[in-house]
Amino acid sequence: MGSDAKYRRVLLKISGEGLMGPRAFGLDPETVARIAGEVGAVQALGVGVACVVGGGNIFRGVSVSAGGMDRAAADHMGMLATVMNALAFADALDKAGTPARVMSAIPMPTVCEPFVRERAIRHLEKGRVVIFAGGTGNPFFTTDTAAALRAAETGCEAVLKATQVDGVYSADPKKVPDAVRYDSLTFDEVLARNLAVMDAAAIALCRENRVPVLVFDLHQEGAFAGVIQGKGRFTIISEGGC
Repeated sequence: MGSDAKYRRVLLKISGEGLMGPRAFGLDPETVARIAGEVGAVQALGVGVACVVGGGNIFRGVSVSAGGMDRAAADHMGMLATVMNALAFADALDKAGTPARVMSAIPMPTVCEPFVRERAIRHLEKGRVVIFAGGTGNPFFTTDTAAALRAAETGCEAVLKATQVDGVYSADPKKVPDAVRYDSLTFDEVLARNLAVMDAAAIALCRENRVPVLVFDLHQEGAFAGVIQGKGRFTIISEGGC
């Protein structure tokens, strides 16, 4: 591990919307390639990287179920969307010279590997980026919960949540100009204030397993490596709040 790195192994959570770039739908190849480069830069620090990707750029199960579709069916469709994103991201990583493997919670062996905890850890030990797709494999759980679960299962020391802003705010700063930005929070504060960072199940999982969550701006070049080194602007959510 690089002398400046604060963690030996982390899980990066990327929303599906984060892969859209300037587009209104789908994937933006330039954005995907840039994020792959950011992951490669962190790998170069000697840090093991696992990833969980969302699927909201292709399909949003919650909003579709609100329109009348059965929630379980909608969530299963959303899980399949995360597999598509994971395959695209793995391809970008491989092209950038960073070996990657996709492991899905929904078995589809002709497309990617099924999730097996021991095998995932082995990939990470060999210096490969492991992208966890298919959420938890169950409806009614978000990809944030999947990120917290996989981080705990694979011994990640932190969850790094890449968002559209540079940390956690009291309200959406794009809609509320005087929203307060937090440098640090405890898990209990996030739950008590109902801050829209991750869902309650994900926060509870991280709290129980003492895995801090660091929230940073996906679109700030070099931010991922900066957070790993304790630099730049981000919000840390932990048991002690600092």
